[in-house]
Order: sequence, then C-alpha cells, then structure tokens
Amino acid sequence: MDSSIVALKKEKRILLDNYLNESLPSYENIYKENEDAIYVLDLDGYFMKANPACKKILGFSEQELKNITFQMLVPVEDLHRVFQNFHDAFEGKVQNNDYKIINNGGNELFLNVTCLPICVKNEVVGYFGIAKDITSLKKKHEIYRIEQEIHRFLTENAKDLIIRTDIENNILYVSQSSDFITGYSPEELLLKDPYTIVHYYDRKKLIKNRKELIENGESRSTTFRLRKKDGTYIWVESVCRPLKDPATNKVREVISVLKDITVQKTAEDEARQREEIYRNLVENSPDAALLAAGNEILFINDTGVHLLGATTKEIILEKSLLDIIHPNFHSIATEQMNSNEDKTEFMEYKLVRLDGSEVDVEMKGISTVYQNRPVRHIIFRDITERKQTQELLLNSEKLSVAGQLAAGIAHEVRNPLTAIKGFLQLLQSEPLTHSNYFDIIGSEIDRIELILSELLVLAKPQDLKFEMKKLVVIIEHVKALIDTHAIMKNIVINTYYECEELMIKCDENQLKQVFINLLKNSIEAMPDGGTVTIEMKKHGPDKVKMLFKDTGNGIPEHLLKKIGQPFFTTKENGTGLGFMISKQIIENHQGTIHIWSDSKGTIIEVILPINLYA
Repeated sequence: MDSSIVALKKEKRILLDNYLNESLPSYENIYKENEDAIYVLDLDGYFMKANPACKKILGFSEQELKNITFQMLVPVEDLHRVFQNFHDAFEGKVQNNDYKIINNGGNELFLNVTCLPICVKNEVVGYFGIAKDITSLKKKHEIYRIEQEIHRFLTENAKDLIIRTDIENNILYVSQSSDFITGYSPEELLLKDPYTIVHYYDRKKLIKNRKELIENGESRSTTFRLRKKDGTYIWVESVCRPLKDPATNKVREVISVLKDITVQKTAEDEARQREEIYRNLVENSPDAALLAAGNEILFINDTGVHLLGATTKEIILEKSLLDIIHPNFHSIATEQMNSNEDKTEFMEYKLVRLDGSEVDVEMKGISTVYQNRPVRHIIFRDITERKQTQELLLNSEKLSVAGQLAAGIAHEVRNPLTAIKGFLQLLQSEPLTHSNYFDIIGSEIDRIELILSELLVLAKPQDLKFEMKKLVVIIEHVKALIDTHAIMKNIVINTYYECEELMIKCDENQLKQVFINLLKNSIEAMPDGGTVTIEMKKHGPDKVKMLFKDTGNGIPEHLLKKIGQPFFTTKENGTGLGFMISKQIIENHQGTIHIWSDSKGTIIEVILPINLYA
C-alpha cells in the first residue's frame, strides 16, 4: 500500500482514538448497559471499542476484537454489501442493513446493523455501529416463508393430487383432487399406508427413490402405477420436494404432486409399437438405410452393413456419419445435417467402406422420430453399375462430339489449304512477280498450326498439377502480362478484391490460361477502348466468385447461346476453341463458368471451390 495512504490512515486512527477518549466517558452508562451491540470501527473495519452486549453476541473478548475486522465475521457472498455500506457511510450517509454473521462459537446469527460515520474536523475517521440480534425473528420469518411456499405450491397444482408426508411416510395432507384421480376421498387416503395403493412391481423403486430424497435433500421425480379404489391401475408422474427444518437443515416432510399420465403413457406405448414396426420395415428394406441424429449413427440395416463391408452392425454404430462419407463430400453432408429441410431427390455421394475402398451411392435424407428424438432416415443405394453404364454412354457421346469436331476441323483447315494451293499454282507460273504470296501462305499455315495446337489442348489436356496457390497473385500475374496490350488499346483494367489472402488448390498455369483468354476476349470486344473490371468475393461458405466485366458492345442474344460450341466464334480470326478450353479447365477444378451479355457489355462469372486461407 502507498506509504502516504498508510500515514493518512494512521493519522485518522489517532484522531478517532482521541475522539473516543474524550467523548465516550459522557455516555458510559448508556454504552455499557445497552442490550444492543454497540461498537466503533476504524476505516479498515477493525474494532476500536465494543460494549459488553457486542462482546457477548460475537463471542470475543475486547482484546480479541481489536485483532479482527467486521468483514471477517461476514460470509464471503455478503462482503460486497459490507464494502458498499462502508463506502456510503464514508460519504456521510447513515446505513441500515441486515447481515448474516458467524460468531466465535461458529453459530450463524442475523444482525440488523446501523452504521454511522464519525467525523472529526469535517473528516470521516471511523464508523459507529449499533447491531440488534434478529436471529429468532429471522427464523420465524423463515417458517412463515415455508408455510407460504407450501400454500403457493398447493395452489399452483390444484388440479393434480397433492400429498404431504412426514419422514416416516405418514400422510399429513391430501388435496381435494384425490377423489377425481384415485376414487378415494382425502379422508380415506389419510388412513392408508401410501405404499398399499402402489403397484407391487413399482413399490421397490418408489421406496428407494424416497430414501435417496430424504438423504440428499433434493427434489425427485418418478413414474409408477397407482391402484384406484375400483381396482384399476393408472400411471402417475410424481414430483417430490423435501421441506427442511431451518434449525437443523434436515428434511422434516415431503410434499408430492401426482399427475395422471395414463393417456400419455398409452400414447408412448403405441408410439413404441409403431417404432418397432418402422424398425422392422427399415431392417428388411432392399435399400441400405440408417438412422442418424446429427453425426451420430443410431441404427443401420443389414443391407447397409453389407454395402459398407462390415461384419456386424456394432462396427458401424461405433463410427460417426462423416467417417463413412468420403472427405470430398463432408462439406455438403454437414450442410445437410444442419438443415431442417428434407431433400426430395437423391444426391450422389461417395462412401468409404471399412477396407478403405470407395463406392458410389445416391442418398436421400428424410426427417423422422426415433426413440423420442428427431433423426434423419437416410437411404443410400449402390450406383456403381449405373455409373459404369453412364460411362459407356458418355464415351458414345464423346464419339459423337469427335465427329462434330472432325467436321469442324475439315472445314477450318480446308479454307487455308485451298488458299495455299492456289497461291502455289500462281507462284509456279510467275515466281518472281508474286513474292507477297509467301506472306499469305505463311499466315495461313500459322492459322492451321493455331487450330491444331488448341485442338490438342482440348482433346488431350496436360496432366493437372494441383498445388495451394494464392488466387490474387495468379490474377495479378495475368494482369501484368496483359496490361501493356490493354494500354495500347486505350483500355484500363481495374481490380476489386474482398478476400486477398484466399488460397485455392489449382493448376496455376491452366488457370492463367483461362484468365488470359477471358481478358483477351474482353480487350478484343472494345476496339475503341474502355474498361475491364475484375472482381473477387466470397460466394457462400466454401466458394469464391470472380467476375470479368467489360464495357464492349456485347454479344447478341441469338449468338450468346452458341458460345462454347466447337469452332463457333464472333471474331474475324478466332478459332472458337478458346472459351471451350477455358470451360473445360474450370470444370476440371470443380468450378463453373457462366456468361451474360447485352449492349452495355459482357460479364463472365467464374466460381471455384475454396480449400483454406493463408
């Protein structure tokens, strides 16, 4: 503590001591003979003076009191009130509060304390306290509070059967609803042993429940069968609450509220039977099926066990749902687990069998109730054979596309070959006068080479090399490459990034090829100059969206539908393969590409999956 503060407190304690020596002798008789505790505290709460009544109530000698503070007598949970009251008294306010204290004998007492500031030379130097023992009054209030609580409890549950019993289980009180629920009048029940109307098979449980309640002093609830006066049994739910004696803190009686739940219990039994029927239907379903609550698998049928390569159901039940779903599908599976909507159509997933092999399935989840909790009934079917059939159909489709490509190649290559052939014939007749024909022939050969090289990329793409790359860096590299060409065309390229640290798993060179192609298309669409804008933003929880916008003249709607078809182009010297190759690269990255256009310009949207952040 700061030495200046210590000195100040010492100074004020001396002032207080002088004040007491000068003032208290005038009130010596009142001070000594008062039945209430009268004491003086310094600013730290230490006892300076205490009358005989104070020493008797607290159980300390005068010398012992000088070594303790008032705060030491107060339980920890009430200390904040003590300090607040000291503070208010220091501000000159008279305080009156009830405190629970523990005296030197370990007894719990309740005191009504009035605290007054002692001022010397206009400074507060200590506190004057008068404490009245109100312990007996508090106990009376507590008994009254318990009685009031019993009354309130009875009033609030008037429709249910209310029974008060002592610790020997003698009935002390029965509510008027007894006749309606049990057929016995309250007077008849008061003469009975409560256990005689409890079903024999439930009696042992009820006795144990009551014993634990009395030992632990905690409320309990249970259900059991109760025999009515006419001999029939009803199911009741009993909530038992112990009432304690304030003096001993021991249970002195038990108040029980009994509610007839026969209808509810019957409905639960019927629901359990329906659940058993439902379980049998699922068990014998030809489709693999399981029941899951969130990520927890609660049940799986034999078909599912066989599909996952397990020998017993228990092996699968020990696993979580995500353990059997391929990691590539965890994101969509988690989304479905957290969704409240049922998917009406099947979705394709890949599952991991116990031996580590993978199996293609289609899955659908339906909300239902199992064991009184909401679950999803998940149906999954092996579609391996279907996928093989689809692969055969796809190969057949590829042959058809190959035919279309062949026709396009024949048309695109024939034109430059015809020109080359004609110019060669002219050169044979007049070799010296037509030297400019060589430039034309070279240009046409370059065109053939361009068509064939782009076609090779489309037909036989390079092996993809996926690595974690920062997407902004890739775009900036491409922008730096294109900027000079754009400036020469009086075109400005602007960029807006919302997530600059975003990383994706990709083949950097192939993505660069896509971005270069898109930017070149935008530049060529603005022969008179303009603006290209590249925007990048998050798209949902696990995707990134890039927009490439230009201010060109746009693409007519009737031509827009043909963009991406082999050899269709709106450029004078285009091949029509660039956008098709770009689309294939994006799809190889599990992404999508879309194009919109009108008279104000064109927007190309590229969406790619996100893997993580840097």
